[in-house]
Amino acid sequence: MKVIGLGPGGRAGLSLGAFEALREHSGESTLFLRTVHHPTVDVLREEGIRFSSFDSVYDSASSIQEVYRTIADILLERARRGDEIAYAVPGHPLVAEKSVELILQDAAAEKIPVDIVPSPSFVDACLEALKLPLDVGLQLVDAQSEPFLVPKPHLPVLIFQVDDRDVASRVKLALLDVYPEDADAFVVKAAGVPRLESVVLLPLYKLDRIEYDHLCSVYIPAVPRERRRADWEDFVEVVRRLRAPDGCPWDREQTHKTLRRYLLEETYEAIEAIDHDDMERLCEELGDVLLQVALHSQMASEAGVFDIRDVIEHITEKLIRRHPHVFGGVSVAGAEEVLENWERIKASESGSSARKSVLDGVPKDLPALMKALEVSKRVVRVGFEWERLEDLWAKLHEELGELKQAVDAGETERIHSEIGDLIFTIVNVARWLKVDPEEALRVMVDRFVVRFRYVEEQLLKQGRRVEDASLSELDALWDEAKKTLP
Repeated sequence: MKVIGLGPGGRAGLSLGAFEALREHSGESTLFLRTVHHPTVDVLREEGIRFSSFDSVYDSASSIQEVYRTIADILLERARRGDEIAYAVPGHPLVAEKSVELILQDAAAEKIPVDIVPSPSFVDACLEALKLPLDVGLQLVDAQSEPFLVPKPHLPVLIFQVDDRDVASRVKLALLDVYPEDADAFVVKAAGVPRLESVVLLPLYKLDRIEYDHLCSVYIPAVPRERRRADWEDFVEVVRRLRAPDGCPWDREQTHKTLRRYLLEETYEAIEAIDHDDMERLCEELGDVLLQVALHSQMASEAGVFDIRDVIEHITEKLIRRHPHVFGGVSVAGAEEVLENWERIKASESGSSARKSVLDGVPKDLPALMKALEVSKRVVRVGFEWERLEDLWAKLHEELGELKQAVDAGETERIHSEIGDLIFTIVNVARWLKVDPEEALRVMVDRFVVRFRYVEEQLLKQGRRVEDASLSELDALWDEAKKTLP
């Protein structure tokens, strides 16, 4: 099989090799065009070159992907029979031609020989029409891809197959997420076709306000940093610059250990924003947490240990591996089964076999209540559990009694130990009742703070302080706060 490029349009864009191959395979059963809707087809007719086209497939298929698959299957079947055939496509066969991609994949697997006969691509014609020297990475994006691949605005992009205003509108809406609305957009029409070629410059927000046809592409130059939203590459580069020899002295002095407290602090500030349902602040605090991730990754990169790409690769692979019900063929009945699968997969992963205890891997620096809950959950998995909630109530009363005995005996060290036992038992009660003890205590403390401030405010209105009020007055104000406040 030969796959021939028809060039961007017209006789001048058709290579000599392509022209000779077209004449050689002239015939309705030997030369097939993906479509007749291309300017070079007029040249073939003028030269008496006969052909068939796959335009009828476009009419019957339910999607553009089905069109390409059907064309590839028909041509490959002819090639399997040993027929000498040629397939002609607009532009260059290896540039943005999905049907050719499918043919080459299957032909390679079946060892079917395929010869490529090139002509200039639409990319060449667009660059010439724009008078654009190409010295940086040009992105090529198919406007009709599903999903639409939003380009990176710090690099130039050429978007092809912008066939009508509906497609242009969809492209515009996707681009406005990352591009300024007044970014320059060059609509290139009939690139490389004499007397029909034109370039229309308009702001991005007006992209869908002109007419389009099957010979239209859109070029958008790289957008300077100050005119667009920052992206991931911008952020990583800023962090790298801060740590560079001529960067920030404070950032350069930091180590993993000196930044430890900031990671914890920023995490708690993000949690506080969540607790207050403050989305604007949460956006800011998540950025601060992300900065900590980037700083630690940059320092590790400087030491040759890992970099931010390794971090992303690791978590991506882990998420895919531990969600076989999403990325594999596993079926689950609900969230409980998801968690069971998660733990089973986690236990089978590299490094897990080195753990001798079910408690290995519990972070030693977790807040005490969180650590207690995690320890409780882990030992329960291996059967270390009360059979009934009533047994747990009995254990709670037992621990309370032992604490009272220690207090009555004035045994300071034992009191400390018994208070720990009592709290751990309460954590187990919370687990049985499906309550997060850390969250329950946090909410209670916040509620206490609000009510106590109410007491202070009421006394302040009287020109008094808390220490000036009697216990009965404080009790009355406290009861008032409980009735007044949530």
